[in-house]
Amino acid sequence: MAQTGKSQQPARINGQIIIDELTRNMQLGEFEMAYSVLVPCIFSIYLHPDDYTRLSSIQELIREDARRALADCLAQWNAKPLFKRGKKTKLYRIARQDWWIEFFADSEGVVPAGDVEIHSELNDVPQPGYRGIKTTLIDRETSITSARVARDRTMTRRGADKIFAEIRYEDDSGPQSYFVTQNEITIGRGGEDLSVDLPLYTNEEVSREHLRLRRDPATGSFTVADNSRNGTWLNGRKLARGVAEPVPDRARIQVAEVITLSFEVKK
Repeated sequence: MAQTGKSQQPARINGQIIIDELTRNMQLGEFEMAYSVLVPCIFSIYLHPDDYTRLSSIQELIREDARRALADCLAQWNAKPLFKRGKKTKLYRIARQDWWIEFFADSEGVVPAGDVEIHSELNDVPQPGYRGIKTTLIDRETSITSARVARDRTMTRRGADKIFAEIRYEDDSGPQSYFVTQNEITIGRGGEDLSVDLPLYTNEEVSREHLRLRRDPATGSFTVADNSRNGTWLNGRKLARGVAEPVPDRARIQVAEVITLSFEVKK
């Protein structure tokens, strides 16, 4: 667990300082794998209540700029890769389609004025052997507890998005949990020129866009369609390619017989 600060003197917190600290936190949180390097994409930002109030009206603009800055940072790292395995370079990537960035006012009096405390994770579910990254602007011990961060994240995410279903699985980056908040999601390995909603980090038996889940907004029921080379199985039955099949409220979806997705509708 990283506990690191950068400055001894309090600063007047602004958007640029927060974005710089997010970028630094992301870099400190690198998690190297065989063919890629995961970096944090879940960020909880804690501010002194006065700083939180002062920035409350522009938080969404800071989030927007922060996402652009983090994406640019990844693009720069991938343009000049630092890690090599034979002739293959390691791709920097995140375990979600986008960054999750949220601001919280410290109500317990532990974050000083002029400071920012950032807690990050690689994905929605903390990874085994990886305890997250905690950073501060002022050089001090981090003060917000992990339990409080987890509680705040859960409450905020539930309030912001209607969760239609949950998908649990394990790929090369460890056990994962994905919350379905859209009426259609694509699942597969993805790639530099192909974005999927749920990226699976595994071998090439899984297609870049392997399958597609759709939800009927009127009924809440789901269908799945296989778009792959090596097949998709629903509760042990192989699906015909390109044909949408109904998905029970609880189901096992096997992806190329490599990864099993445990699917559950949330009522």
